[in-house]
This record gives sequence, structure tokens and C-alpha cells, in this order.
Amino acid sequence: MPPFLILSMISLPKHLSLAQRNTPLQLLTRLSAELGGPRIWVKRDDMTGCGLSGNKVRKLEFTLAKALDEGYDTLITSGGVQSNHCRATALLGAQLGLKVRLILRGEPEALDGNLLLDHLAGAEISHYAPKEYFARLPELFAEWEEHYRKQGRKALSIPTGGSDGVGLWGYIGCAQELAEDFNLAGITPTAVICATGSGGTQAGLTVGIADAVDPSLPVIGMAVSDDTAYFQSKVRADIDDWQQLYGAADPSWLSSLSIHTNDDYIGPGYGKATQPVFDLIAKVARTEGLLLDPVYTGKAFYGLIQQIKKGQYKAGEDVVFIHTGGIFGLFAQRQNLNL
Repeated sequence: MPPFLILSMISLPKHLSLAQRNTPLQLLTRLSAELGGPRIWVKRDDMTGCGLSGNKVRKLEFTLAKALDEGYDTLITSGGVQSNHCRATALLGAQLGLKVRLILRGEPEALDGNLLLDHLAGAEISHYAPKEYFARLPELFAEWEEHYRKQGRKALSIPTGGSDGVGLWGYIGCAQELAEDFNLAGITPTAVICATGSGGTQAGLTVGIADAVDPSLPVIGMAVSDDTAYFQSKVRADIDDWQQLYGAADPSWLSSLSIHTNDDYIGPGYGKATQPVFDLIAKVARTEGLLLDPVYTGKAFYGLIQQIKKGQYKAGEDVVFIHTGGIFGLFAQRQNLNL
């Protein structure tokens, strides 16, 4: 048993059982050998479900427990046209008998990928141009809450990505699983790496890894949109929100946690990947049978591979990549795979 593993001091609150757990920890044997660097392990959170796959389900287990407990019958949330979080919310809303309104950033596209599944699940969808979306998002939430109030409904607004103090629990729980995974695999990782877009997964892992594994083990968010300064602020805000809501950890301990973000591999912007990212997605699928997407995991995994090639992680070490799902987003950009 690796000597750094400790018993988690944080107990999870009431939540729904919506995700398939524990997800596997998989060693990428061939790719690791080809690179001649560290052993690359993947936490397969793309296997939390089928249509519901990915990291968003873990967060929504806690958010939707709150919704049901407090008598909400409608969910409102937001994201890009190909948002994984919106797709998961739409499908879970259908599963639980809740109406879902999606506030989507961007003009309507051909029905493909996550957007197809949003419609298939019966979500009510409103599209907004990016300029209006960013300028008015809080107002849009308020307008739709009022819309449903007038219909006699009670609507819960869930922030983009489900990233807030409630959703944070999802990846505190995942970190507790990882402590078990590391024990069973007999590894002492050098780093835990994840894609970071709305910041909630990174925030939950930052707290959970420090609590259940080792405070010195860095959780590195590979930014897919905003820069390091943004994530320093957003991750810290989510952790503070969680502490204020639940008081589950010593504030001085939380303030001492280090937040690590790498913004070198964002590329042209959110939802836009460079050709080398698409080439890597194809290579990883051929080499390991592992499917990545161009919005989140493909970019983040590309960043990890570049860091390995630069010597950041060395032979004999173990690095752990959190596969946060997003596979349906690949279909909407299939033309860039050059197949």
C-alpha cells in the first residue's frame, strides 16, 4: 500500500445514485511505452453511464438530490451548443420526471452530438448569440425562472457546468475513489490531470485529493477556454462556496490548498481544436481503443503528452488523467478527423 494514502475526513452528503461507479483506472500500456516516459493511467469517468457518460453525472447526483428534496419540478441550466453538462441535465431530467430548459450559447446547428440528445430527451431549448449570452446570462436565468413561476412551476437554476459549491461534491467523491484505485494499483502518482472548463471538476479534485490522498499531490487543470488567472479565481470561488454551504472543512486548510492550471494548450478557443489535437484523438483511439473529444479531453490529453515530451514527467513515474467524457462532441466535428 502506498504510504501516503490516508483515510478521508470528509463525508459525502445525501445524493442520488445516477452514475455507474467505481469507474476503472486503466493503464495505457502501449502509449506509455511508445513515449518512453511515465506510466499513463486513465480514470475512466467516460464510463459513468452511456448517454449520461462523463463527469457531469457525478456533480448532478448532488444537485438533483437538492432539487427533489426542495420540491423543484423544473431545471434551468446553460452552456455551449454542444455542452456535455446540458446533455446530461436533459437526460437526467427526463429520467427523474423534471422539465428542463437549456440556455445555449450559439446559433442552432444541425442536430448532431449533444444537441441531438438534448432534443431527443425533450428539453426546451433557447439559443442566444454569444454576445447576449455573456452579457445577460444572470438575467436570462431570472427571466426563465419567472416564466416558469407564472406557470405555477418551481425552477432550479444550475450554473454552467454544474460548477458550484453543491456540484463540488461530485469530484470530492471521485477523489475518494481514486485513493482506493491508487491503493489497488500500488502506485504513488506524480500528478492528477484533468480538463478544466467551468472549474468545478478541478475544484472538487483539488479538495478531495488533498483530503483523501495527499495534499502535496498536484491536481493540474488543463484549460480548454480561459486563462490561468480565471481558473485561480473560479476554482477558489467554488471551494469557498462549498465551505460556506456545508462547513465541511477547516477554512484555513482550504485556503492553503494550491490551485494548478496550465493554459498553454487552449488553441484557438473554447470548442476549437488544432489539427494536432484531432490527430492525437485518432492515434489514441487506434493505439488504446480510448475515445477522446476535441473540446475537453482531447485538448487536455494533448497538453499532457506535450508535457511528457518536454520532460515534465519521467520514466518510472505514474501520472493519472481523469477522462471526463464528452465523446458525443466528437461527432459534431467529425470532418476534422480526416478519415
